[in-house]
Amino acid sequence: MSLLAIGINHKTAPIVIREKVNFGPDIIVGALRSLTERPGVEEAVILSTCNRTEAYCVLRGADVEDICQWLTDFHGLELETISPYIYNHRDRDTIAHLLRVASGLDSMVLGEPQILGQVKQAYQTAADAATSGKLLGKLFQHTFSVAKQIRTDTAIGHSPVSIAFAAVSLARQIFSDLSQQTALLIGAGETIELAARHLHQHGIGRIIVANRTLERAHALANQFDGYSISLPEIPTHLAEADIIISSTASPLPVLGKGTVESALKKRRHQPMFMVDIAVPRDIEAEVGNLNDVYLYTVDDMQEVIEENMRSRQEAAEQAMEIIDLHTDEFMGWLRSLDAAGMIQDYRR
Repeated sequence: MSLLAIGINHKTAPIVIREKVNFGPDIIVGALRSLTERPGVEEAVILSTCNRTEAYCVLRGADVEDICQWLTDFHGLELETISPYIYNHRDRDTIAHLLRVASGLDSMVLGEPQILGQVKQAYQTAADAATSGKLLGKLFQHTFSVAKQIRTDTAIGHSPVSIAFAAVSLARQIFSDLSQQTALLIGAGETIELAARHLHQHGIGRIIVANRTLERAHALANQFDGYSISLPEIPTHLAEADIIISSTASPLPVLGKGTVESALKKRRHQPMFMVDIAVPRDIEAEVGNLNDVYLYTVDDMQEVIEENMRSRQEAAEQAMEIIDLHTDEFMGWLRSLDAAGMIQDYRR
């Protein structure tokens, strides 16, 4: 029996590769069940965000090559397409990696708080699908406890920064006075809510929230004296927007080149600033080729993010000491199971 993590993230692969292996909410349960039906895979949790796709597995007989092959088969890809971008961790390294991920130490924005909630959701989805058993259950509960300790005992979470914060920081660099600007926010999840909050704090003139579920858009818009629309209404209102920030779970783009071209004509080619936080991307890549459009993806925000990393490096080093300690603690627990001859009973 062994622990294995395989994945692709923002450090190893560009967005054009990451979006090929993303697991949206509509396919994640089927993916979990497909993975645990593979011979030698006893338990599995899949974490899929805009910056990473990772599978955490308990194996008996299967190996990293089997899991990589499953990943490519599930997404209809050739192994050669993604194999240069895949990393893997085994046993102790799997534990340490998960602790780093959940604590925000492996994030594009060092110490960002959203990842812990995403890890918790990934585990809960696997638990509900009955693909996470006793061993991964113990590991993830241990992880949540350690991540909480790191946020309590270090400064890693002080002045929290997020992808949403980075997006708004870029907007402020382009538009010196946000009070004269209108922001269109596409989606209504946590990242968009954070973006709305940051924009509101910096005096944005007007907020429009577009979402597939109009009720959710309305609830979010009301918090910031905004206006809510449905996704099909975006072409009607796009010309009003100076700033567009998009983060949906749509498997296909929600904003195309033709729609943006029409909006630019109505705006008499006043510039539009766009940040596409989604993976797969919400905004067609060709939009970035249009004059008067400044399109950024999560991969384009590195400069804003690196400044944040420098200010948090000392806290990150303290957090790594905590992670090393608790990785050894969990490995000791695993060895004690083996030494006491309890592994077979534990599996039952």
